[in-house]
Amino acid sequence: MGTDLTKNQQLVFDALSGADGPLSAYTILDLLRERGFRAPPQVYRALDKLVDIGLVHRLESLNAFVACRHPGCDTHEETIAFAICEDCGKVAEISDDALSDELGQIAGRSGFLLKKSTVELRGICGACRAA
Repeated sequence: MGTDLTKNQQLVFDALSGADGPLSAYTILDLLRERGFRAPPQVYRALDKLVDIGLVHRLESLNAFVACRHPGCDTHEETIAFAICEDCGKVAEISDDALSDELGQIAGRSGFLLKKSTVELRGICGACRAA
């Protein structure tokens, strides 16, 4: 990863990386109690750092977190989108230059210089639609 993580940061990142979907801070705390986590601030400190360095994303609409599926990429400085399935809870991370460019142009027409944006799309994934 190129970044030295503390033990707590690594445990939180591993929990998110192994999860089937987004996890709340309290779910992470419950998963890591046997590993020495005792209180929410331990989880939140680790999450804050992981978000800052681009290894984890916060999904605002769910108040939950997911591990970055493209760690080390430069898209975190621009636009990133998440497709969230309302049936199974799976989250797909989407980076698209065309989307980033279009949002930048829309913002620019309002005199706004877009630095970064996060888009959350809610719907039904292909697997759930096929079921």
